[in-house]
Amino acid sequence: MPTIHITKTNVEKLEIPLAGRVDYFDDKLKGFGIRVSQAGKIFFVMRRVNGKLVRAKIDAFGPITVEVAKKRAEGILADMGRGIDPNREKLTKIREEEARRLDPSVNDLVTEYMEKHSKVKKKTWAEDQRCLEKEVVTRWGRLKAKEIKRRDVKLLLQEIVDRGSPIQANNTFEKIRKMFNYAIEHDIIEFSPCFGVKMPSKKTQKDRVLSEDEINIFWYCLDRAGMSDEIKRALKLILITGQRPGEVIGMHSGEIDGQWWNIPAHRAKNGKGHRVYITDFALELIGNKQGYVFESPKGDKSMENNAVACAVRRSLAEGKLTMQSWTPHDLRRSAATQMSILGFSYEIIDAILNHCKKGVIGIYNRNKYDQEKQAALECWSCKLSSIITGRDAGCSGCPANQKKSNKEQHGQLAPMQAMTANRLST
Repeated sequence: MPTIHITKTNVEKLEIPLAGRVDYFDDKLKGFGIRVSQAGKIFFVMRRVNGKLVRAKIDAFGPITVEVAKKRAEGILADMGRGIDPNREKLTKIREEEARRLDPSVNDLVTEYMEKHSKVKKKTWAEDQRCLEKEVVTRWGRLKAKEIKRRDVKLLLQEIVDRGSPIQANNTFEKIRKMFNYAIEHDIIEFSPCFGVKMPSKKTQKDRVLSEDEINIFWYCLDRAGMSDEIKRALKLILITGQRPGEVIGMHSGEIDGQWWNIPAHRAKNGKGHRVYITDFALELIGNKQGYVFESPKGDKSMENNAVACAVRRSLAEGKLTMQSWTPHDLRRSAATQMSILGFSYEIIDAILNHCKKGVIGIYNRNKYDQEKQAALECWSCKLSSIITGRDAGCSGCPANQKKSNKEQHGQLAPMQAMTANRLST
């Protein structure tokens, strides 16, 4: 067989035969060669393994360089010298991968679920991954997915409840259930071990609304809450704008146009782009920062979605926020409730919250309510200023104040519709 010094230049000079194939061996690395045929130029190694001549393909010239091929060849030839047949090893790996595909372990299922479902379809995929790795993989990772029984699920959830984490038990159950539903949908298993299993802990209704006194305490206690400046400003901005914590945390200067904040569809929870009026009060918190307004300590990206919630939980646990337990989302609900008290309608508040319109209204009503949103947020900003300063800002533009004025003139006041906490829980 012909021998050449296998380099990029020499390989490029090799002519493709009209028929058949020609093998060239390297004059330096014994057993390393390149086959030239109509199929292309393919690197390979050839050496005796346990008395049998074995030839193993590396890869084609082009997809990999000569240098990479030679490095791989050195490793394969070393293994062959120790009696390892690379073709057999490759076949074994293929069979193992096929076995894992047909009968995966829980660890394999978690990996597939994350890569093909959660990371593709969920903005909160990182929380899924953290929960599944911590609660599921550590216990069931090596077990076959089809071996998990309902009893296993109940015992796992009970362990989490017993350590004093009932809410985490509920969250874990929801993620496990979705993962096994995915496995059924993709013919990985036939039955879900979650079928017939009840939520381990009673769900608490999300209806916490901060009173005006609590808003005042919240505003001034933040200064001694042991949080970063970014987190403090983010929390205040959630209360001022009524927007979702994750959307506030991800705010970028490129989304701000004058006194309007344009939340792009890919960042909105419901996938619909949204315009939020920014009051002067809110602009003071945002400042003139370029790039991410609430930048991660690592730089060049926003803070993690759970950073604000974690900071609140830590401060509450340490007694630095002297008030009943609350979450960042409760600030959004509180802002919406206050705007309702000020007399603004469901439609306007829903527009501010970026709730999807339902039924016929959702199809035919395309009003964006920009003027109304601006008025409502200006009035709420005025009311918030009154709450935290103790001085009446006297906003005459609020519907409630206008009705009060009408009552003084006509001696009557139409009853204001109550807004339920459930409507504001998303």
